[in-house]
Amino acid sequence: MKNARLVTLRPNGQLTLPADVRATAHAATGDVFVAEVQDDAIVLRPKKLVDASQAYFWTDEWQAAEREASEDIAKGRVKTSGSVEAMVRDLHKTRAKRR
Repeated sequence: MKNARLVTLRPNGQLTLPADVRATAHAATGDVFVAEVQDDAIVLRPKKLVDASQAYFWTDEWQAAEREASEDIAKGRVKTSGSVEAMVRDLHKTRAKRR
């Protein structure tokens, strides 16, 4: 096994990952991992958790809208305003034109 290290299972099922393994995996204190048994191996995979108040951002619908917005920005399909008031006026004008 490449870069294999010995670790010891401690009371309460605790393992200490060697510093070089943590550095290579970019693992830090408090990171969460998914533990799986595959064949005769225990595999740890990093799991990023999302704060519940931010979960909407990662929905399929929101991510599709983010991709659409990024494409609009990249293709120059955006307007800028000097102030919030100017932007609101422009939005009202655009809305009135669509009626």
